[in-house]
Amino acid sequence: MRRVLVILAVFGVLAAACGSDGGTSPTTSSGTTAATTGATTAATTAATSGATSGATSGATTGATTAADECSTDQLNLVNAGQLTVGTDNPAYPPWFSGGTTKDSMWKVDDPNNGKGLESAVAFEVAKRLGFSKDQVEWVVAPFTQTYAPGSKDWDFAIEQISVTKKRAEAVDFSDSYYDVNQALVAIKGSPVASATSVEDLKDFNLAAPIGTTAYTYITDVIQPNTEPGSYSTLADTVAALNAHQVDAMVVDLPTALYIADPFVQQVKNSVVVGQFANPEGGTTDHVGMAFQKGNPLVACVNQALGAMTDDGTLADLQEEWLSKQTNVGTVPVFKS
Repeated sequence: MRRVLVILAVFGVLAAACGSDGGTSPTTSSGTTAATTGATTAATTAATSGATSGATSGATTGATTAADECSTDQLNLVNAGQLTVGTDNPAYPPWFSGGTTKDSMWKVDDPNNGKGLESAVAFEVAKRLGFSKDQVEWVVAPFTQTYAPGSKDWDFAIEQISVTKKRAEAVDFSDSYYDVNQALVAIKGSPVASATSVEDLKDFNLAAPIGTTAYTYITDVIQPNTEPGSYSTLADTVAALNAHQVDAMVVDLPTALYIADPFVQQVKNSVVVGQFANPEGGTTDHVGMAFQKGNPLVACVNQALGAMTDDGTLADLQEEWLSKQTNVGTVPVFKS
């Protein structure tokens, strides 16, 4: 809006200048010329002053309005004076980290500690919206409910929710805070562990949590010859692979790196066989925060994410909580 108003101001100046050129055409009387010049100058000055004043006033008003809409006391929140953030329970590394305490309701990792990419991103966004750490309340938001239609008891949910057109029909999404590929985890030395292409995976029993983009990637892109294993949770999928009920599992790359980390080994003796590239370029998934449909808060969160991108904070958090946390080497890309 500010650019449009400034352009209008410049247009006003140019229009006035063009008027001046027409009003100072040659005359046979110096008095007439002086009168014309004086009138034209006055008109030009008035037009320029008016246009500039209007543009400046409009731009200032527009900027103030945008700032006012994102001031802490103007935000559309489920609980006034508090930013309520949803995530699933258990909260898993590397998205959450630092463990939990005996009396905490959170399993595996407690999002209140600010550790792990998603916890750190949420608290940074909160800070830029004007909230202290004590004003951030974490609540349980089961994954499949984050992109279901209807009212929400949280302001936004953050739990590796890939943005898709279908999901965006039911909820609104923020801009991506992390772009990621899907990857394949298998038992070291198993036949599927030697796969180098998508075609090589056709005859294996693959699995993923139901309702995830990982499961959709299996059914729509890999299209194996056997029905893929579908499990309610990531923990159930991991358990199935550990029990050798499936040959391999598909998850996002950071999760795969954690599962197969030699110091973690959630799947015993596992390896990250490869990652899946997006044939159209970029990554296969873009991860965003989910909001109740129509919530204007999304614009303010995007403003915060944009500032975090511009000043390098988002990249620093990604490096701290993802790049530096893995002990797995370079993961090859499957041939399509």
